[in-house]
Amino acid sequence: MGYRVILGGRRRHLVQLLLPLLLLLFLVAAVLAEGRDYYDLLGVSREATTREIRQAFKKLALTMHPDKNPGDPSAHEKFLQVNRAYEVLKDEDLRKKYDKYGEKGLDEQQGGRYESWNFYRYDFGIYDDDLEIITLDSGDFEAAVNSGEIWFVNFYFPRCSHCHELAPTWREFAKEMDGVIRIGAVNCGDNNHLCRRKGINSYPSLFIYRAGQRPEKFNGERTKDNLVRFSMQFITTTITQLWQGNVFNEIEQAFSSGLGWLITFCSNTGDCLEPRTRQKLAGMLDGLVKVGWMDCITEEKLCESFQVTGGATALFPPGSALDKDGSVLWLNTLDSKEIYNQAMNHLPGLELLTSDSFQRKLAHHRWLVSFTFGDRSSNAASNEYKKLQAFLRDDHIQVGRVDCISDAELCQSLYIHKPCVAVFKGLGIHDFEIHHGKDVLYNIVGFARDSVRAHVTTLRPDNFPSDRKEPWLVDFFAPWCPPCRALLPELRKASIQLAGRMKFGTLDCTIHHNLCSTYNIQAYPTTVIFNGSSVHEYEGQHSADGILEFIQVVRNYIYVVCVAGRAEGQIWAVDFYAPWCGPCQALMPEWRRMARLLSGQILVGSVDCQRFQSFCQSQSVRAYPEIRLYPGNARQSYNGWHRDSHSLRAWALSYLPRASVDLTPETFRSLVLSGRDHWVLDFYAPWCGPCQHFAPEFEVLARILKGEVWAGKVDCQAHYQTCQSAGITAYPSVRFYPYLGTRRVRIKVLAKKLH
Repeated sequence: MGYRVILGGRRRHLVQLLLPLLLLLFLVAAVLAEGRDYYDLLGVSREATTREIRQAFKKLALTMHPDKNPGDPSAHEKFLQVNRAYEVLKDEDLRKKYDKYGEKGLDEQQGGRYESWNFYRYDFGIYDDDLEIITLDSGDFEAAVNSGEIWFVNFYFPRCSHCHELAPTWREFAKEMDGVIRIGAVNCGDNNHLCRRKGINSYPSLFIYRAGQRPEKFNGERTKDNLVRFSMQFITTTITQLWQGNVFNEIEQAFSSGLGWLITFCSNTGDCLEPRTRQKLAGMLDGLVKVGWMDCITEEKLCESFQVTGGATALFPPGSALDKDGSVLWLNTLDSKEIYNQAMNHLPGLELLTSDSFQRKLAHHRWLVSFTFGDRSSNAASNEYKKLQAFLRDDHIQVGRVDCISDAELCQSLYIHKPCVAVFKGLGIHDFEIHHGKDVLYNIVGFARDSVRAHVTTLRPDNFPSDRKEPWLVDFFAPWCPPCRALLPELRKASIQLAGRMKFGTLDCTIHHNLCSTYNIQAYPTTVIFNGSSVHEYEGQHSADGILEFIQVVRNYIYVVCVAGRAEGQIWAVDFYAPWCGPCQALMPEWRRMARLLSGQILVGSVDCQRFQSFCQSQSVRAYPEIRLYPGNARQSYNGWHRDSHSLRAWALSYLPRASVDLTPETFRSLVLSGRDHWVLDFYAPWCGPCQHFAPEFEVLARILKGEVWAGKVDCQAHYQTCQSAGITAYPSVRFYPYLGTRRVRIKVLAKKLH
């Protein structure tokens, strides 16, 4: 008995020792779980593209899915974490919130559902592993199809059986046409809005896109040969038959335009390019080289003048001699891809700009300049970059390159430390914008065209608007940040709309660390408006419309960031928020719209409770967003279900002192019908929904007319006979009763029915 007592005491002692330890382990585990990094969960870098994130998630889904781990009770929770990470990082807006605020800035329900293992194995990311097929999304679709290249795009849905049946054929077709046209794919499951905007209502839908022209839909049988025949008809580059009467004139005209010639000589010996191969090469080399053929049976002497006695194919670069010399490339293959690669390698590269010519050439002309650091194979001299001049010729944009190894001082003066492409806008060497998008032809072409029209400048310490004499929008960003890259095209659109009224600039915080630290930049992108002595951080959607609306509010001094007391006699509507709060971010655009709608009637402000924590505590703010109205010394909280600008405006206006008066049958007769004042009346019924919506609008009208016209309201439920005698047949009805100096008053109807 005593032994058991001693053992029991030891157990209690052990439990007392172990409880704090177990609690500590539990807390550590909780902290680790809370602090898990979404990028680490997926095994990707913070610079990962959407495609790389999708590929990484699919790989994990195939091994971690609960369907593949039925004996693991924790499989569901583990996969939920991975699924949540994917759902957040694939979405640009959610990814920005996560990068800036961590998990606390996200909706708790994000990523709470997932698909079956079979979906991830067979339906998810159909074309992610196909190099010849470019997966487009809403962020880069327009830039791609408007680049000047021909695009054949497959709009598909992951669960569509016909889409899966087409996939092997589409892959073979893409390999066949690689380099001739661009082959794309759009997942309408992930890009529903894009597909709806393009009128896609069945899957798969196959469309040819050419810049400036109506898309053409493919409606035939989906075989590889049919797809090739359909797409080839859109390659309209002329294949010229050369003969004694035109050959020298054709070649001379091409050379004078900076174009070369690819000529295939045909004879009985064979080794002549087939018509379809010629057509393919014409599309692949369009803008760089003209393609022609010569019949050496009928033009034997002409072929001999080119030192050709049998079938052959040769590339004549611009300015080359027409006979067989060192500048002419004789090709010993009939394969279109091999000919294309050899021809592109043989054509001259971009014009080399040096420190001596750089400033002079860029002073008055628009240029797209590629800055290289010795590795020519991956930049300016690459085959793709050689096509830039052809695509940008009609835009009057010249193309060149700078070797930053040879001209290090020039590149350092522009703060260019790695290979990049920049547009100089014809206003000197300091007004330029660096490209931070994909290093692919269609993206660079789209950037160049947009940049020369836009008014966005790459900022550096020597041109940063620190004096703020003019209003500036400055985007602090990091090039590796996908939401940052997605925002840049929207800034260009906004800058075009506000040309001459606001300046736009971007600052790369990976280069200018100290300058970004000066402005306490802690996350990317951070978009700030410097307007005189005030500074406003933009927290809305990454769209040109959202930016324009925010700027309009800031420039008109409607939206006030308040941090302290209120002036006597003024009514304030205040939004207490936290930057990481999802519902707060959703409210912001509506709050700004409300501020504009209430201009001149109620002052509208906001308080950042993360920045002014003690002030919010003193106001007893316990949840975000907290919407309050301060009429005089009182305080009213908004408890409505709807948080749109019109609902919020109606709520705020309801607390203003009434400018209208209620009329009875007696006062209607004495003041309106027999009085000597002008009156505008609102005839309404309390149960009428449109009447309730119109009531605050009528009060606005009453305040506007105050001192000139009296405003009155008649309750037609309480005073039915009065309304009937006034001829009221619908609610609300607004009538104007002007005093015309006579006893008999004419009634002018302003509105019979306001629904």
